Amino acid sequence: MALGALVSLLVLTSCGTETGDGSRPGNGSGGAVRTELPVTGIRWGVDSVTVDGKRTAAPADAHVEIDAKGRASGNYGCNLFTADVRVDGETFTVGPATSTKRGCEKDVQEFETVMSRAFSGELTAAVADRKLTLTSADGDSIALTSQPPAPLTGTTWTVTALVSGSVATSLPAGTEGKARIVFGKDGSVRGSLGCNGFRGRATVSGSSITFDSIDSTKMMCPDPRMKLERAVLAVLDGRTTYRIDHRSLSLTAENSEGLGASAAEKTRTGETTG
Repeated sequence: MALGALVSLLVLTSCGTETGDGSRPGNGSGGAVRTELPVTGIRWGVDSVTVDGKRTAAPADAHVEIDAKGRASGNYGCNLFTADVRVDGETFTVGPATSTKRGCEKDVQEFETVMSRAFSGELTAAVADRKLTLTSADGDSIALTSQPPAPLTGTTWTVTALVSGSVATSLPAGTEGKARIVFGKDGSVRGSLGCNGFRGRATVSGSSITFDSIDSTKMMCPDPRMKLERAVLAVLDGRTTYRIDHRSLSLTAENSEGLGASAAEKTRTGETTG
């Protein structure tokens, strides 16, 4: 898709200080600009960031959204952020960002550092076939892909994090991409626990999913995969609450144990190539 293929005229007016539920920080000052790039109102999943010639693959949750009021919001990989952004033709000017202060795994924190550095100041944008590339004058760049929303059923949800209370942790080393969950429209659920395959029933009601009759194979696997399997099984037991945020799924059991999963293909965090 050429840059001029989709032409939209967006008037971004000053929005002042935004108030809401407090889930996303930010100071909310915008400006009147025009853009010929189809970039607003789209959730852009971050594929990778390249800073000083080093490419770093993005965590599955990293994304950016730009609204019609001149506000960029998203997730650096662990922490939420907002920033004012002016879009004028092919030029993005990203103002200082405000972010949450969650504790993150070391590799995710390292990615957040390069992501926050790259997504700032004046950037040149290029759009082609669902892909967006933002490049600074120094040659640092962010590669993004538009992400359509994912439905609960029929989607392969790859487990990307384990949650205990309010603390999210990375998966045991070497188990990335091993645990997967698929919900059927007929109320069935199946997938992989990290080592063994499983199937059972999942009854959806409002924001809750009740798991029962979960049956799995009985293979023995290396300790990290068995550790992951036990953690996933503990969540897929009885009633849970669930939430879908575009292409991310969270499941939380009544004992506050939970997991995070993504419909995105990538499950790696902190991978770097020189």
